[in-house]
Amino acid sequence: MPIAEVQVESTVAVEGLRLPRTEPIRVPVGRPLVRLLRPRQWIKNSFVFAPLIFSGSFVHPTVVANAIIATLLFCVAASATYVFNDLRDRDADRLHPVKRHTRPIASGAVSVASAHVVLGALGATVLTGFLFDVRLTAVILVYLLLNIAYTIKLKRVPVVDLFALSAGFVLRVEAGAVAIGLVVSPWMLITTLCLALYLAAIKRRDELVGPGAGSREVLRLYSPGLLDKLAERSALAAMVFYGLFVITVRPALVGTIPLVLFGMFRYSFIVERTGTGESPTDALWRDRPLALTVVVWTALCAFTLWPR
Repeated sequence: MPIAEVQVESTVAVEGLRLPRTEPIRVPVGRPLVRLLRPRQWIKNSFVFAPLIFSGSFVHPTVVANAIIATLLFCVAASATYVFNDLRDRDADRLHPVKRHTRPIASGAVSVASAHVVLGALGATVLTGFLFDVRLTAVILVYLLLNIAYTIKLKRVPVVDLFALSAGFVLRVEAGAVAIGLVVSPWMLITTLCLALYLAAIKRRDELVGPGAGSREVLRLYSPGLLDKLAERSALAAMVFYGLFVITVRPALVGTIPLVLFGMFRYSFIVERTGTGESPTDALWRDRPLALTVVVWTALCAFTLWPR
């Protein structure tokens, strides 16, 4: 998708003071209705494939097809949550230094009426999932209800907002397991939760030191120091639990542990240098070493677990 740069006013923290600065932001250029669905964010739904990879079931075409269908349904559900969120937050987004340019409803590129039509179509598509797999669709509906609650209330409650965001990733993994008929390892679920909590804490921190507390109500109740501590503890827990998962469930994957460590270190580095923690997917798309790490990790897992 083409990208354009727009100069916006923001603030930067310097020795405890918030100083104004002007900086360019990358604004997607393309059809507004497509941007409303946020297809770049669909990369988050790759978590649905985790059970497929770690179970070694990726050599069975039917199982792979089920995982792909589950991922596509989750992409539709995720887009529905984005549209619902943008509709609810359109007034606040118009006051945000970046979102007023990048969000199609807030910028006026998509009308409220059109957004409601798109939301209805996405919801109807999700419901067709009952024809494919009732249990999978039930998990996706739980995800939708969680995100509705998050948009309406939970994102305004400190700490609860972090766990609500993170639970969405856990549900993605659970959906992937349900789609291929597996019971997911508790180690995998807790590792996913801790990793997601790390990303959520970094996201909140970058929102706080970037656009500032005025861009999100809950940020007034956080401090950069607290969010740094939460991020550090979550990162440590994610690395420990991933190691325990590998050692106890998939010992053959011990060689992937350094890649996970490097990926988390690299992400922390680029967030500190570029301030892209507000959108983890943007950080992944823009940083080649981080993207390459994810690709190599996936390939190594697949190669190691390939049935012989």
